[in-house]
Amino acid sequence: IPKYEVRRAASPISIDGKVDEKAWSAAEAVQLAFPWESQTGARQKTLARLLWDDENLYVSYECEDADVTAQFTGRDDPTYRDDAVEIFINPRPQQQTTAYIGLEMNARGVLYDYLSVAVTPKSRLVFKRFNLDGVKVAASVNGTLNNREDTDRGWSLEVSIPWANFEEFSKRPSPGASWSFNLNRWDGVEPDRRMSIWSDSMTERPNPHVPDRFGEMLFVQ
Repeated sequence: IPKYEVRRAASPISIDGKVDEKAWSAAEAVQLAFPWESQTGARQKTLARLLWDDENLYVSYECEDADVTAQFTGRDDPTYRDDAVEIFINPRPQQQTTAYIGLEMNARGVLYDYLSVAVTPKSRLVFKRFNLDGVKVAASVNGTLNNREDTDRGWSLEVSIPWANFEEFSKRPSPGASWSFNLNRWDGVEPDRRMSIWSDSMTERPNPHVPDRFGEMLFVQ
């Protein structure tokens, strides 16, 4: 199980989809891996970073992509069918009933968010009407969105999530607090599609929804 030390942002972050603020340079960049050999899509690089301050958790992604595709435009559309990045957050890893908040965001910056709760060891309920308050998402495309005839360079995305959204699970974190989470990316369209992930879910088929395999989110100063 990997561990990520989330550092405090030393300067403001503007959620514009461009990972160019000075604060990001102090955040560790993790590269997502490709555990599933059965997939046929290209192995395109993804770097992710996390930061925090008194108001928000911040996440950024930088995605190499030769063909950026994103069709869905409405909140809670199935963005995971597009070129999309995801984060799953469990603010209380010691809970007996494993629940986590999911954010799935496509290359347009469209958000699909929900609460996922385990009902048995092999089944879950997904509350799709759950909506985060005050969350900001923005994406920036280096290329031409939804043009299959040209070659793109990639896209990036930033998201900020206010701490108030986690109050039912946990108090606001302070240095030394530990949550759990995972990061992944869906890249390409069927049939040539591939998932990359931070903490390997150890499943036979591509599946990031395995909270027992989430990594550690350790808040540091």
